[in-house]
Amino acid sequence: MNKILVIHGPNLNLLGRREPAVYGHLTLAKINALLKLEAKKHKVTLVIKQSNHEGEIVDLLGMGKKNKFQGVLINPAAYTHTSVAIRDAVAACGLPVVEVHLTNIHAREEFRHKSLISPVAQGTILGFGVQSYILGLAALLDLNLK
Repeated sequence: MNKILVIHGPNLNLLGRREPAVYGHLTLAKINALLKLEAKKHKVTLVIKQSNHEGEIVDLLGMGKKNKFQGVLINPAAYTHTSVAIRDAVAACGLPVVEVHLTNIHAREEFRHKSLISPVAQGTILGFGVQSYILGLAALLDLNLK
């Protein structure tokens, strides 16, 4: 595996200043820097995108194979609970997909308890802050080494 697509969903560009009691103080730039450090250890290239737009995320997933990605690490954020379109794009992309979340969605408001993405992802890691991303990347790498 040498190229992974990382997708950050809506409002994650606000990390560090958006509800720090819930999401912590790390910015998205810092999370990306930590991911890149981890990827470098494994000689993997990351292409990192953040979008507040459902259609753009669907397009990124749909072009995954054409753009020669070997896997996708995604935090769909609020779209986790609402987007059938992103769910279908994950199911159709033909790549291993690992879903991650900074918070434990099951310990939050009831409307956040159900993920539409989890049933079509290889796996989901949540509740460990930035470590969810690091663990998700490790899981994706492990999937592709088998």
